[in-house]
Amino acid sequence: MKLREDIRNIAIIAHVDHGKTTLVDQLLRQSGTFRTNEQVAERAMDSNDIERERGITILAKNTAIQYKDTKINILDTPGHADFGGEVERILKMVDGVLLVVDAYEGCMPQTRFVLKKALEQKLTPIVVVNKIDRDFARPEEVVDEVLELFIELDANDEQLEFPVIYASGIKGTASREIEQEESMEALYETIIDFIPAPVDNKEEPLQFQVSLLDYNDYVGRIGIGRIFRGTMKVGQQVAILKQDGTTKQFRVTKMFGFFGLKRVEINEAFAGDLIAVSGMENIDVGDTICPIEHQEALPLLRIDEPTLQMTFLVNNSPFAGREGKYLTSRKVEERLRSQLETDVSLRVDNTDSPDAWIVSGRGELHLSILIENMRREGFELQVSKPQVIVKEIDGVKCEPIERVQIDIPEEHTGSIIESLGTRKGEMLDMINNGNGQVRLVFHVPARGLIGYTTEFMTLTRGYGILNHTFDSYQPMQQGKVGGRRQGVLVSMETGKSTTYGILQVEDRGTIFVEPGTEIYEGMIVGEHTRENDITVNITKTKHATNVRSATKDQTAVIKKPRIMSLEEALEYLNDDEYCEVTPESIRLRKQILDKSERERVAKKKKFAEMEQ
Repeated sequence: MKLREDIRNIAIIAHVDHGKTTLVDQLLRQSGTFRTNEQVAERAMDSNDIERERGITILAKNTAIQYKDTKINILDTPGHADFGGEVERILKMVDGVLLVVDAYEGCMPQTRFVLKKALEQKLTPIVVVNKIDRDFARPEEVVDEVLELFIELDANDEQLEFPVIYASGIKGTASREIEQEESMEALYETIIDFIPAPVDNKEEPLQFQVSLLDYNDYVGRIGIGRIFRGTMKVGQQVAILKQDGTTKQFRVTKMFGFFGLKRVEINEAFAGDLIAVSGMENIDVGDTICPIEHQEALPLLRIDEPTLQMTFLVNNSPFAGREGKYLTSRKVEERLRSQLETDVSLRVDNTDSPDAWIVSGRGELHLSILIENMRREGFELQVSKPQVIVKEIDGVKCEPIERVQIDIPEEHTGSIIESLGTRKGEMLDMINNGNGQVRLVFHVPARGLIGYTTEFMTLTRGYGILNHTFDSYQPMQQGKVGGRRQGVLVSMETGKSTTYGILQVEDRGTIFVEPGTEIYEGMIVGEHTRENDITVNITKTKHATNVRSATKDQTAVIKKPRIMSLEEALEYLNDDEYCEVTPESIRLRKQILDKSERERVAKKKKFAEMEQ
């Protein structure tokens, strides 16, 4: 069998924040891919603003470096389980993986998640123990942990013979020994020696499969994928075999190869190449492109089903239209539909109302990033509380279960076990590392984790680390799981909050707004110390009298308000509340703004429950 020795296709997989994007930066820099005078940003692969701010990879990226006579195609994958669908499809395009593991943290939930996918595809692994220069690094123990994980995930004998590279992404060094060398040379050499070269079958009929989608206003949809056999040329008439069995014909108008961070126009590509193709309107992930006279589809790609849904609505609050550019249902729907062009794990369904849509995704992070992108683009909208998607499997109602891994100081173990117990969590493992830290592993229903992060941070005083990934669908647990225990403080007036007004209600709970914030009736302005909601007036001003007190108003000091991020606000919501999102503000509100109307609906609901 002839091989293309001039190419290697690899994916970099890791838990979030174990340094894979920084490692790719160094591989790019040291290969001479950039000109010496070229300005390159840190974490050059994370091109999107949100990726840079949060230090996470959301979309899979491909790049290519030239090392001596070999072109190494590298796919940088997301580490978050919410983007697991991307990981699975990328692994179909490559022949091997670099598994990056932090030299201190060791194997984490997403390490397990991405490695399991890679081993199932029978890919050749290279283990990179990164951040070797970190304080308390424990490389030898981490290699043992990785080996245990390989065995636990049923790796075959060949996969268990993985080479280990010790690296520091920040310093740009890699070595086969723990003592570091001066460059990444050892990593390049290991990739070429261990990762299989693609089969050279360019004489056979073409087969190209789309694994990722991109979109561009000028050329429309762009399909990114791998040529599994044959040759593809610009101007060629080809057939596209859709997932549903239908066939369409089109002409290849443009092809792009990858070099460094750029896409380069090319005229032809061969088996083993990773390329981007444009010219067809409705190309989808999983479609096979082949010659018209030799139609043979590649196996279908499995796309992860959504596990969480939210209702997106047109903003109808009293402040609608003040801060955003795009408010109408037509604009919001257009934006959601355009997201479907590139995001295959997303679903958008219409509802009975023309102003509301049910948007389903892979998790809270997946949906909150869509909302964050929309608000940055100038959209105003409202969203409801996230709900898990319940499936019926063999006539049984099933819900998504998450595998949760928690690292906490020993003294918080009892309170965390108790808090997850109330959320129907089942403990699988408890490991005491002997340095005052404990690792707990649980299975918890996904609905039990909605809104848990804040409680977790409070219980561990900010010292805990919580990671979770989707595990499986299991029969639905009875009763209420998770949710918010506290009631809220709801404004009864429209106006501006005042220091005096806030001082009057501070002892009732935690305030969410600062003095001078514009507020409307029905807006949530704080959290009540008890379980019921109460209405308050924080727009109250002090009536001027001619009596002067010895201690003037200036001495009144209000507590620091709790300002929520978008994720925190979404997690905080209850069933009868919305989160109003605009380019400038994130407000929590009751769905029904009028107090007497709210009470009437609540009474009706109570009677209905009693009758049942």
